[in-house]
Parts: sequence; C-alpha cells; structure tokens
Amino acid sequence: QAILREGLEDVAQFFKAHGSCRLPLSPSLLVKGIVPRDCSYFNSNAVPLKLSFQNVDPLGENIRVIFKCGDDLRQDMLTLQMIRIMNKIWVQEGLDMRMVIFRCFSTGRGRGMVEMIPNAETLRKIQVEHGVTGSFKDRPLADWLQKHNPEEDEYEKAVENFIYSCAGCCVATYVLGICDRHNDNIMLKTTGHMFHIDFGRFLGHAQMFGNIKRDRAPFVFTSDMAYVINGGDKPSSRFHDFVDLCCQAYNLIRKHTHLFLNLLGLMLSCGIPELSDLEDLKYVYDALRPQDSDADATTYFTRLIESSLGSVATKLNFFIHNLAQMKFTGSEARPTLSFAPRTHTLKTSGRIRDVFLCRHERVFNPSKGYTYVVKVQRDNPGEVTFVQRTFEEFQELHNKLRLLFPSSLLPSFPSRFIIGRSRGEAVAERRKEELNGYIWHLIHAAPEVAECDLIYTFFHPLPRDEKAAGTNPTPKPADATWARSLGKVGGEVKLSISYKNNKLFIMVMHIRGLPPLQDGNDPDPYVKTYLLPDPQKTTKRKTKVARKTCNPTYNEMLVYDGIPRGDLEQRELRLSVLSEEGFWENILLGEVGIRLRDLDLAQEKMGWFALGSRGHGTL
Repeated sequence: QAILREGLEDVAQFFKAHGSCRLPLSPSLLVKGIVPRDCSYFNSNAVPLKLSFQNVDPLGENIRVIFKCGDDLRQDMLTLQMIRIMNKIWVQEGLDMRMVIFRCFSTGRGRGMVEMIPNAETLRKIQVEHGVTGSFKDRPLADWLQKHNPEEDEYEKAVENFIYSCAGCCVATYVLGICDRHNDNIMLKTTGHMFHIDFGRFLGHAQMFGNIKRDRAPFVFTSDMAYVINGGDKPSSRFHDFVDLCCQAYNLIRKHTHLFLNLLGLMLSCGIPELSDLEDLKYVYDALRPQDSDADATTYFTRLIESSLGSVATKLNFFIHNLAQMKFTGSEARPTLSFAPRTHTLKTSGRIRDVFLCRHERVFNPSKGYTYVVKVQRDNPGEVTFVQRTFEEFQELHNKLRLLFPSSLLPSFPSRFIIGRSRGEAVAERRKEELNGYIWHLIHAAPEVAECDLIYTFFHPLPRDEKAAGTNPTPKPADATWARSLGKVGGEVKLSISYKNNKLFIMVMHIRGLPPLQDGNDPDPYVKTYLLPDPQKTTKRKTKVARKTCNPTYNEMLVYDGIPRGDLEQRELRLSVLSEEGFWENILLGEVGIRLRDLDLAQEKMGWFALGSRGHGTL
C-alpha cells in the first residue's frame, strides 16, 4: 500500500508537469490526472495495480485500467486477437455469441495495460457470497443475476446473454488450450455476459500441482452455469440450445483451421515461451480435428460438454482458490448479503424505529416454501414499508452478523432443524413467532449491532418487495408445468437424417418434454431404432442412456450401411424412446414411425418429430 501511494505521487507529478497524455491502451483515451482514492491492487501473484485516471472530457467518466508487471502481456494480446478473429467469423456467419473482448497492450518487457470492464465481478466473489464452499453450490450465479436483474424480462435477457457468451467461451478456451482456469479469472457482467481474463497459460500448457494437472476438464463448464441455463437443477430445452450453439460455433471455427494455424505459425519466432515449436501448433490442430465431419465433431464436442459438467476437479480447484484468497481478503472485506444488490446504511435509509413480522405466505417460485412479511417502521412519521424474507435469508443475516460481532452481542437464532415436515404450515407458524422475537432483540441490541449496515440492508426494500407491495396474486403451483394436452403424448425428438454413399445417417440430437414415470420420478431415457420390415431384428441401433431427465441431449450418430436407395424407399424408420429400468422391463415413453419415401434424401433433413403412440411422424 505504501509503495502504491509513493508511485501515485510520482504519476501525479508527471501530470502536473505535462498536463495530459494519451493512454497506450488506446490513443483515443486522453487523460489529465490520477485519482488516488480509486486506485488499489489485486491479490494475485503479480499484484497488478487498479488505476483510475481523470478523463480530459469533462462529461466522460474516469478511465479505469489495470497495470501489470511481471507477466508477458504479448501472450494475452495474441490470445485476445485470436478470440476476436473467432468472434468475427461467428458474426459473419450470422452467429452473435455476445463475446466481451477487452483491450490489452504490452508497453514493455513483462509489463502492460489491460482495460477494466465495468459492472463485472469474478466468479469467486459471486460464489463466496454463499460461503467458502459456494463453488460446490448450484445457485450462486443464478441468484446474483436475479439480484441485478429483478424484472422477469431483464433476467430472461441476462440468461440469454449468459447462454451465448458461455458457449463462446467454452469453444474459444478449448480450441486455444487456455489453462489455469480458476474462479478469479472468469468474470460475469450484471447483464449476463461471461468472459475470461488472464491468459498467462495457453496451448495446453497446464499449471501443475506436483504431478497433477490443475486443469483436468476440457474447459470450465460447471453445474452452477448449467443451473442458470436450465432455469433450475433439471435439464431443460434451453440446455439443448446451449449444446447446439457450442457445436455450431465449434464447426464454424473448424472450417478456418488453416487460418489459425498460419497466424499462430507466424508467431513461432517471437519468443513467447508457450508458442515456440510445432508441438504447440499441433495442439490447436488436434483440438480443431479438421479431418472430422461436422456430425462427428458435433458428437465429439457434446461429449466434451458432458465431461466438463461432470468434472469435480474444477469445483475443487475453485474451492482451493477460495481458501487461498481468504488470507488476503479476511481483514478488509466486509460481509454482504447475497440477495441484496447494494449496501444500505442508517444514514441513507433513515433510522428504523420498530419491526414486526406480520404473517407468512406460501410461495412456489423459485422453490416451494414460505416467505415471511416484515413491517418496517422508521423515525420519519408515516414511513412504513413491507419486506418479504425467507427463513434461509434470516439465517444468512445471522451468519454474517456472527462474522462481525461476538455471540454475546447477538440474540440466539431459531433452530433450522425441526422433526417432521420442515415446510409445513405449523412449522411456518412456529418459526414466525421465533423470528419475530429474534428481529425485535436485534433492533434493540447494542447500537453497534442495531445500527450496522447489514441490518439496514436486510430491512431495506428489494425490487421484489416493491413489486409485491399492494398485490397478493394467487400462486400458481409449480406442478402445473407438467400439464400436457391429451392429444399429444411423449414429447418430441430432434433428428438429422441424411443419405450418402449407400449409408443412412441418423443423428439423434435432443428430446424435449418426455413424461415423468408413474411414480413421479424422471426417466432414464435412451433411443432405439429399427428399419422396418425387419423380421430378424438385425437393424436395431441404440444410443447411450441419459440419467434422470425429461429433456436429454445425445448428439449420437446411428448409421445403416450398404442400403441401396431403392430398398430404402420401401423402408420405415421406427424410433422408440424407452426408460431403462434395470432388472424390470424397460418402459416405452413414446415412439414415431417415419416413412423414408416421404423424405427427400438428396439433402439433409433436420427437425423435431412428435413422439406418441404408434403413428407416423411429421416434421
């Protein structure tokens, strides 16, 4: 801190002598001074500086940059340039992946400037709002986006941005072999755009932990990211869109394999340690698999997504990073509430005179349970507000207060564990009385507790409280989403069917809207096909089994070889979707028959086919 202050004085003297200068980051940025109170440093290995410059334009905001010393920023510049070219290819093909690409400029050996993206936070800071084990939980990213996008249409737009940008990041980081991926160098904007920073390791040069690679998964795609995409912990049709986007983006880049190999080949002699020989170029060649067909590459990348999503190593890496950072942030970082977008104080909100928990209400969204309505009275006469908080949010407040104050200053918190059904009406009523006593004692505690920012933030109305004020809509049970019209049974399957060189290719892509089993559980679905007539059952083909889902993704190719076109036109493709039941007989979930003579096999046919009882499918 002392060294930083000394350095800032030198910079201030420079501006006194020269008046203004252009930033190397971009010649269009003209600055006239430094803002010391906004300058600080990051706790990573190279301890980069966070600098804020005064804009010469009186209407312009301060210009914030990162200055790094000790890292070869030429590698970051090259990586960002490659990602920029990928983005241009996607946009030219009509695919806007909504990538965030920032400026980066090497100003000398092992030093340079990096643009700071506003309104963005690292995944680590978002996850630790839910505790040090936040990286193992599924909800942190979705809750953070909900906090910053309280309106339904805002949140949907943020999720859409997340799906596109996350798909772009998965493809770009895999193709370029970007390593050392932890939750402090992946960032999320409040608008839902995800992006990666700090490209100190690429082309597969992974950081080692003894003899173990730190980056064990093909790329970073974790269950909390899938939770945002699916809108919950079960796969939905939005996950199909995500997989399709990834595969489409990957195939578009593969068409330009030689462009990327040539551009990287030109840089072999520039002295970047991780791009120095043909083995480094071979990494990109192997990642792009130019010898594969688009269908094979789609299957390959789908398996990579599954592998990354199933990797515990990534979350463990995030968790270790959370622990490592605790020693740096323990003293200066004040705890905040994960569900509140900003901090409120006694000064900004007005003194709270009294609080009273009026009633509990049944809620169905985002999950079934109860919320408690609290009446908040302030010193200002007639100023009364109502806020809605869940038991878990009261518990988070108490846990955060315990980080700031000794237990002797705090009232005891009601027990979370109750024998019997913990969501029942009687339990909610009992908790209402206990929570009422808890918040009364909190407001009448010692002034340092009662007047702290955490309490004033907790009782400040959130956008959801303002929306609920004066209305009491009838809740719609979540189970209503399972209602299906009687005319349609069993959902739909997405297929791509093509015929080439006496071979029939059937790509089983996704299924959506499968019915749950009779016991209410999700099925373990797989697809089975036959070419009828087939008395000997020699044409049976099967996909792998997806586990516990009504919306599985397969992207598997089923091939029938050596079938002349004339023969094919007499055949019918019979596709069945079954649930694997172990020792019991597998359950038929739906099927479709497709007369191949009805399809123009000269070109690929792709679309959704309705599943149902025995009948012919239509696109």
